[in-house]
Amino acid sequence: MCGITGILNLDGDPVSPVILKKMTDAIAHRGPDGEGQYTDNCLGLGHRRLAIIDLSPAGHQPMSTVDGHLIMTYNGEIYNFNELRIELESLGYQFRSRTDSEVLLYAYAEWGEKCLNRLNGMFAVAIWDKRRRQLFLARDRYGIKPLYYTNIGSRFIFGSEVKAILAHPDYPQQIDFEGLLEYFTFQNFLTDKTLFKNIKLLPAGTYICLSLDTQKQVQEQYWDYHFVEPDSPLDEREYLEELDRLFRQAVNRQLISDVELGAYLSGGIDSGSITAIAAQQLPYIKSFTCGFDLNSASGVEVSYDEREAAEYMSYLFKTEHYEMVLKAGDMERVMPRLAWHLEEPRVGQSYPNFYVSQLASKFVKVVLAGTGGDELFAGYPWRYYRAVVNDDFEHYVDKYYGFWQRLLSPEEIQHIFQPIWSKVEHISTKDIFSSVFKQHSVELTRPEDYVNHSLYFEAKTFLHGLLVVEDKLSMAHSLETRVPFLDNDLVDFAMEIPTRLKLGNLTEVVRFNENEPGNKTDKYFQKTKDGKLLLRKVMGNYIPKVLTERVKQGFSAPDASWFKGESIDYVRNKIEDNRAKIYDFLDEKTVKKLVNEHLEGKKNRRLLIWSLLNFAEWCKQFIN
Repeated sequence: MCGITGILNLDGDPVSPVILKKMTDAIAHRGPDGEGQYTDNCLGLGHRRLAIIDLSPAGHQPMSTVDGHLIMTYNGEIYNFNELRIELESLGYQFRSRTDSEVLLYAYAEWGEKCLNRLNGMFAVAIWDKRRRQLFLARDRYGIKPLYYTNIGSRFIFGSEVKAILAHPDYPQQIDFEGLLEYFTFQNFLTDKTLFKNIKLLPAGTYICLSLDTQKQVQEQYWDYHFVEPDSPLDEREYLEELDRLFRQAVNRQLISDVELGAYLSGGIDSGSITAIAAQQLPYIKSFTCGFDLNSASGVEVSYDEREAAEYMSYLFKTEHYEMVLKAGDMERVMPRLAWHLEEPRVGQSYPNFYVSQLASKFVKVVLAGTGGDELFAGYPWRYYRAVVNDDFEHYVDKYYGFWQRLLSPEEIQHIFQPIWSKVEHISTKDIFSSVFKQHSVELTRPEDYVNHSLYFEAKTFLHGLLVVEDKLSMAHSLETRVPFLDNDLVDFAMEIPTRLKLGNLTEVVRFNENEPGNKTDKYFQKTKDGKLLLRKVMGNYIPKVLTERVKQGFSAPDASWFKGESIDYVRNKIEDNRAKIYDFLDEKTVKKLVNEHLEGKKNRRLLIWSLLNFAEWCKQFIN
């Protein structure tokens, strides 16, 4: 696990070693165990190393083939590298290290871009081909490892984090108004945009080939999710047995490490089951959880602390357990560092992730996380059921698009963006939303098809956002996070599990009449408290039934209560400052009106308040 960066000057100008080192230093937190730079006239590659496998100098990067034909800078872990190494050795390749890095380098030498389909792991990689004068960049299937890039005139610049690009003097630091609109519509980015003008995030499962001679830049998607109902489904027992086998295999694959490895342990079934299997191989594995002080919480937030369940599982699995408790003031303290490391806000309140990563990094260099279980196995049933019965695809998009406008209604968007509305009014956020499905061309004739469309959407967008946040906040503390649910074999299997084995009440919800009298919200959630049914049955092999039957709960602080309670002065000071940079882009009167609705208890605006606070700090850090 590392940080990478680089420059290709398409006009042939030599790369400045001073600039390249400055870019590499900007992401030093990603790799405290070593650094390296390589220049070849107009090409420069930088690397910061976090040593996990083969800690010797043989793992130093940038790394070249013996003949010097290929030079690589790489970030990630390839879990099947030993199998690939054996295959490459049979083809005559010889290795100087025990690293997965060298295996990836020679895999590209042998198979070119087709090697990507053989890799089971997480990665962002850049390879310079000296003979063909071609730069190759790629990102893993799911987008676990980020890779940003920009074209500025004749400069092509890239890095694991935006900070590496910002360190190049030719980049003119500006905000992307269209990206800002996209974020405040979805609290996420559904496209490759960022908040930085002309800086893009290479999509997951995609590579770029850039030729110095032809100046041609080719971008190709080599892999995508494909959730589909099987034509000839297996018996449920066969699905249970195969899921159990693949899940164990996935966790055990990701235990490979030459440094100590730990696990996040919340009260949920995903992290709990991963920890249970890991603990069978690694006695007294260290586990970590984050809880919340609920003295001032109210409503549903009084149940947000899961430490009791985590402690119980730690007892069962005999882990060496560490935990921390967050209070309202912890958010206020961490915001400057959080915004700096996140570089752009995504998918909700993420500061608890910063703190639990900080905790884990004090004891281990690698940690296992349960990310991906919900998105693969339908862990958010109340979302999918909202768009189960539709007239056609457009009807489905209308309903699901409305649901995923997490922060503001279309009318509120227009009001709040008044200062820059003329610059973004041509953007159709609904078109942005529907464009996500362009690769998932499944005929939509049944409720199951629409559920699979929703699973596809969330894997492509929500899960991707979670992965970007997890990478940034763990690497802020030089910590590698691994996600066993995103194992190739497990993902391929999960995408073909029948919907009836993930969601149990599909036909009941189809019959549900939203116009019937009474408390429709309560009835709706009574019918949609299932989800992950097959996974829950398998996880019952590893954790107690009382935990596998719990209703899904996210990892979130009681911010709705804190924002109008202990943190109210902090919120008001940030929002009521009429000199705040956010009011260069957002309408001050509208912002204050919407925030006051929350502070006065009229409407829950916790997600919007978080986004405004995060954006305000982002402006301080990144807008000159």
